[in-house]
Amino acid sequence: MKLTITREQLQEGLVAVAASVPAKTTLPVLANILLEASKDGLRLSGTDLDIAVSTTVPAAVDQEGSITLPARKLVEIVRELPSAPIRLVASGEQRVTIECGRSKFRLLGLPREEFPAFPAVKFDGGWKVSAGDLQKLISHVAFAASTEESRPILNGVLWELRPERMRMVATNGHRLARMDVPAVTQVGTAQPAAGQQADLIVPPKALEQIRRLFGPEDEVEIARSDNHLGFRSARTQIFTRLIEGPYPNYEQVIPRENDKAATADRAALSAALRRMSIVASDQTHRIRMAFASGACKLSVQTPDLGEAQEEVTVTYDGDPLEIGFNASYLLEILKFIPTDEVRLTFKAPERAATCEPVGWNDSASFLTLVMPLRLVD
Repeated sequence: MKLTITREQLQEGLVAVAASVPAKTTLPVLANILLEASKDGLRLSGTDLDIAVSTTVPAAVDQEGSITLPARKLVEIVRELPSAPIRLVASGEQRVTIECGRSKFRLLGLPREEFPAFPAVKFDGGWKVSAGDLQKLISHVAFAASTEESRPILNGVLWELRPERMRMVATNGHRLARMDVPAVTQVGTAQPAAGQQADLIVPPKALEQIRRLFGPEDEVEIARSDNHLGFRSARTQIFTRLIEGPYPNYEQVIPRENDKAATADRAALSAALRRMSIVASDQTHRIRMAFASGACKLSVQTPDLGEAQEEVTVTYDGDPLEIGFNASYLLEILKFIPTDEVRLTFKAPERAATCEPVGWNDSASFLTLVMPLRLVD
């Protein structure tokens, strides 16, 4: 393998795949990045066996070949090299010389044959979506997935593909985020074929790679095998293991009869919640919100620490309501509301509340839900 590549292009490729390389592994080759030089350029690949990423960057290839090199050291070397052409020359199956300007390194790697094969996913018969739509779904929903291991199914994001729409849903049992985007949102965007639909449960880590590595203008091909999902554009491929099992029936927890609504300035409400959180319990993060005509009074009382109150102006004309929330969950939801104003709806202190953007000029629909906490006094 002999090739010349710019530092910027090599670094771009390394940054793309390095996140899929595990920090610790009992299989040494997984700590390496696979480099494959061909007439199409330099293809770099990394995997932790759950997520696999490969991307191709332009390079002047004099001799085709492949090798694996330690990811962390390769990234560190390239990051410190000057902005100049880099010459990579392989000697045998396990040694590479890297030259750039007056710098010269020799790195030991492992043979290409030891690198695990990527999942066999056939893209024929798959579907195509706009990467921009994917990014919108992921960036608004994935945060709500659970990080606890007690219910592994909630560690994933449910992705519903229908001919007329795409929907993502995530929840940890205490909060929920759901977003729909129409299947066709711009001219030229492909969509699932008529009758083609799927319910997929995807790890958030894989979705983050998808959000990060595909450009908003890219058209992404998607296909699945029995237990893997594949995404590809002209330069980049991502494969992820799917989470198996039925996703909980989230529809039954979304309230349909909330008859009280408050509209608030998102920034003002967030700032007040952050201030109340300082005095809230570290375990429950419980705060009290008392809604009355034109105002919401926030308060918190924590034994052995203290108390705090603040009032926020809201639009509210229902019966007075006092309800408790985990301030951390509410703050996280508000962080992802894409508008300056937010609408909260309620039924009763023990029923779920919803939180939606107000005046969002977008074809997508976005709904979040947060479960209340019981007020102790």
